[in-house]
Amino acid sequence: MKATGIVVEHNPFHNGHFYHIKESRNKTAADIIIAVMSGNFLQRGEPSLVDKWTRSEMALKAGVDLVIELPYVFATAQASDFARGSIALLEALGCDAFCFGSEEGTIEPFTNTYEVITSQQQTYQKLIKQYMKLGFSYPKSLNQSYAEITKDNNLRLVDLSKPNNILGYHYVEAANQINARMKPFTIQRIIANYHDEVDESQSIASATGIRKAIFEEGSIDALANFMPQTSLDLLLKWKESVGVFGSWPQFWPRLRFTIIRSSLKELASYAEVTEGIENLIYEAAIKSETFEEFMTHVKSKRYTWTRIQRMLTHIYTGFTWDALKSHPNPTYLRVLGMTHEGQKYLNQKKKSLSLPLVSRAAATKDSLLDLDIRATDLYQLGLQSSKIERPIGLDFRKTPIII
Repeated sequence: MKATGIVVEHNPFHNGHFYHIKESRNKTAADIIIAVMSGNFLQRGEPSLVDKWTRSEMALKAGVDLVIELPYVFATAQASDFARGSIALLEALGCDAFCFGSEEGTIEPFTNTYEVITSQQQTYQKLIKQYMKLGFSYPKSLNQSYAEITKDNNLRLVDLSKPNNILGYHYVEAANQINARMKPFTIQRIIANYHDEVDESQSIASATGIRKAIFEEGSIDALANFMPQTSLDLLLKWKESVGVFGSWPQFWPRLRFTIIRSSLKELASYAEVTEGIENLIYEAAIKSETFEEFMTHVKSKRYTWTRIQRMLTHIYTGFTWDALKSHPNPTYLRVLGMTHEGQKYLNQKKKSLSLPLVSRAAATKDSLLDLDIRATDLYQLGLQSSKIERPIGLDFRKTPIII
């Protein structure tokens, strides 16, 4: 069975994701589509709209055959580490190819760019440090440095100012660094860009636009044009059974409590908190009644919204610099769900998998998995929903979804 891997968040699953799955299957002649999916906290440093099992079910009902959880350490990391963890899992699963969506749409510019950056790595890293010393954010420093080392190059290179291109580049980089046997592919992102708002005249909207519509307009039915009916039904079911969706404004009371009860030394110990920003975070939490107000106090030219949110995610979950350094690589394959075809694939491959397969959290002792379990518990508590009867221990009670 020929398997193609994709890296996803599906927050929530929409028609663009359906297109990605369909085109990945066609372009790579895959029998099986395997998705490595973020858990309950995401790469942009925010809680997921609905939990990882609901998002897994959305994917499985729309063409994915197997969903594997990307551990918290990698799911909430900067792009290079997010990609490194994802690609390592897909390689461990025996995928023949991986396919990502990009603004570029063709793979050659990504491989060209990797070769150029690799050949000038020392100069590139030196330039990044210089720009950061000037007060530029990390993404801006990358872009400026990239522009300098490629200005006289005649190869067709990828535009690394585009969000999906950036992730795509890091997937290609990660695959090269581990000498992956998988072949890289990319498909063109169509109709809606990453940050676009919902356009009623289109059939595809960005996940960002869909989430904004849910929070600002409150109507899920109005999103019927932008997602498969199965995804819409699961969103409606979540709203009825849980009552609220995951977001920082929803989590703010607990996050604010966590910040204020911490010492400055404790705040500085959490992953990605650097350069004394813990002082600003503490002061902003004291005087901010809402999450939006807090962010206006903390946001700056040097720190992007995403970077700050990742700091907050780690503060909220208690994830420290020490824990980050202790978990450089994935150590297991956590199954969230599968179709019967996905189950068949695992049965065929289980003896050749390079990482242990985890289907029951209670049967596995792993400090990396412990971080995921804690993140799930804190996600459930952050929803603050009276409709959730047993928020703690869900990872132990849930078994993989089979569609």
